[in-house]
Amino acid sequence: MNNMEQRCPISGDEETALEAMHQGRAKRLPQGGIDFSSARSACAIALHMHQPLIPAGGDDLGTAAIISNLQYMMEHQDIGDNHNASAFAHCYQRMGEIIPRLVGEGKAPRVMLEYSGTLLHGLQQMGREDIIDSLRGITVNPAYQPHVEWLAAPWGHAVAPSTPVQDYRLHVLAWQQHFANLFGYEALERVRGFSPSEMALPNHPDVAYEFVKTLVDCGLQWVLVQEHTVEEPETGRNPARPHLPHRLVCRNSRGETVEIIAIVKTQGSDTKLVAQMQPWYEAQSLNRQELAGQSIPPLVTQIADGENGGVMMNEFPSKFEEVVANASHSDVPLMNASEYLEQLFDQGITIDDLPELQPLYQKMIWERIQPGDGPERLNQAIEALKAEQHQFHMEGGSWTSDLSWVKGYENLLGPMEETSALFNEVVIKPGAATNTSQYRNALYHLLCSQTSCYRYWGQGLWTDYGREICRRTIDILKHDF
Repeated sequence: MNNMEQRCPISGDEETALEAMHQGRAKRLPQGGIDFSSARSACAIALHMHQPLIPAGGDDLGTAAIISNLQYMMEHQDIGDNHNASAFAHCYQRMGEIIPRLVGEGKAPRVMLEYSGTLLHGLQQMGREDIIDSLRGITVNPAYQPHVEWLAAPWGHAVAPSTPVQDYRLHVLAWQQHFANLFGYEALERVRGFSPSEMALPNHPDVAYEFVKTLVDCGLQWVLVQEHTVEEPETGRNPARPHLPHRLVCRNSRGETVEIIAIVKTQGSDTKLVAQMQPWYEAQSLNRQELAGQSIPPLVTQIADGENGGVMMNEFPSKFEEVVANASHSDVPLMNASEYLEQLFDQGITIDDLPELQPLYQKMIWERIQPGDGPERLNQAIEALKAEQHQFHMEGGSWTSDLSWVKGYENLLGPMEETSALFNEVVIKPGAATNTSQYRNALYHLLCSQTSCYRYWGQGLWTDYGREICRRTIDILKHDF
């Protein structure tokens, strides 16, 4: 374990982080001067930033140091698209330059930022404090706090439907602690929204329940969901009014219910949609809508990778600045989602007024059994539906419907499950202290092993990376505990 892994601030301060999250919910956000009552509609954009950590710091897979994929790209720019490494690094930094300039010009920019823990750690490991400092400036300076909202995320960019639920909770806690270590607990108090990796929402009732319960327990107020991964309980269809906030209600086989506010991301996964600020132009075509007897502005929300693709890398800054200039002090402003919700509730709207959603395909299940019938009857209903309905599945939903996070990855999922089970047996069950270097090292490797990239790019080197990190994690668990 190198010194950077040992210092990775992902555990040991769980209680402090949770206290900050829950305290933050009772505080008002910094005010940004939006006249909600005169807004016809609004637009929110989020930039998702991620680089995995990979065992590529050397020629031998079995001994290579775990480094950021960004560092690997920097050091091997002759391979594939690695020549984009410097452009990627600038993308991670540039909002720290753009936001202050626009605010200084009297404009009202808004952006939501979501950075994976593996990216943040990799930047630190590379010594890119210039990037961290740039982000810190727009995070801690009160002048910019109304304009920039951070979204929490799973530290290791794990996909929720196929990550063991107890591990997913560790990802959320790790991200919160890492973020607070970088930007302070006062900044963590303002984190209210959650961005799931790959927009993947579990739809298995028991997994979905645990997913939402984790977010609620960790002090989060709302979650971003892709419109095609949720359904209206009465109709089984995607939300009819996706530009309004909803309640995501999850029921499990034991009869328990948990809910959280859902902000619905519309459209597909095309990075160009955000790069060209399409959601603001869509918002311009909308008018106020009725909710609970009140007239409110709809919110068009989209998220995209903040560094991938030529349009995002090259064209986004100028387009963003153009739209900010047009949207500022207009009746179609840019707003961040938590800011929107706070103003919505200031009008007297309550959470109970929001329309209800549930994860995809659950209507089919609850037509056959009742919440409380137990896991066995749930499994029977699921298997029967799989046999009868070719489109039915319990792999969860994400931004793409043509990619499975399970099929074809059995040789990686097996080691992942073995690693998770061993971590649970030798670390979680005995109640190992979370502030030791041994715990932190094991957790670091466990969370790294569950990064979605090892399953996104298909069989080959990337699955080898995942299997190798699982092997190292198991070795650590067997020798250090």
